[in-house]
Amino acid sequence: MQEIWWAAVIWVGTHLGISSTPLRKLLVGILGTNGYLLAYSLLAAGSLGWLIWVYTQVPRFDYLWLPNPDLYWVAKITMVLAFILLVGGFMVKNPSNVGMTIEDPETAAELATGVTRITRHPVQWAFLIWALGHMVANGDLVSLIFFGSMAVVSGVGTVLMDFKKAQTLGPGWSTYTSVTSNLPFLAIASGRNRLVWGELLWPAVVGIGLYVLTYIFHEWLSGGAVIV
Repeated sequence: MQEIWWAAVIWVGTHLGISSTPLRKLLVGILGTNGYLLAYSLLAAGSLGWLIWVYTQVPRFDYLWLPNPDLYWVAKITMVLAFILLVGGFMVKNPSNVGMTIEDPETAAELATGVTRITRHPVQWAFLIWALGHMVANGDLVSLIFFGSMAVVSGVGTVLMDFKKAQTLGPGWSTYTSVTSNLPFLAIASGRNRLVWGELLWPAVVGIGLYVLTYIFHEWLSGGAVIV
């Protein structure tokens, strides 16, 4: 059990404890931007790989609630939205993404298209929905630690991204956030934006297609781990 705790702490720490703290600036000063990005990528990939490996190896003896086929539907249904957000997040120019900028602050509101009308952090929310849905479906402590660490990185990451973008993009970011929301559908519910169904056609088609493939090959993709 200790292994999964250590793997989760290191995974969360490499993301929230380095990239979103003054330590990042210090490391960039020592390694340079490219050197930092390379080192950070290797560290992040290594910590994630270790976390996944530990999750597949640690026995599941402690259950907070027993597996229930009815709860599996939580993950199965919510994963449809997660895949649409994930795919759609790569189909639009989103200033929330790492390295992206706002060229013209006066037209920043026009960047809110497709799934970014739903949330300005579609990829992060896709992983957060995935993690939360699988926490419900799996009641064992090992799974809660594994998926919980994913949820923390994704959820807290959206808040930290907003903070960093506000510092670096200035007025353009303020304009963009005025018509978008971090919490999915909040900007739409508050009347600051609206759904344009035509913009969601391809994210839905590709996202649902990937969902079906993942559902069919789920056991192979999960390495035999009981996730859903």
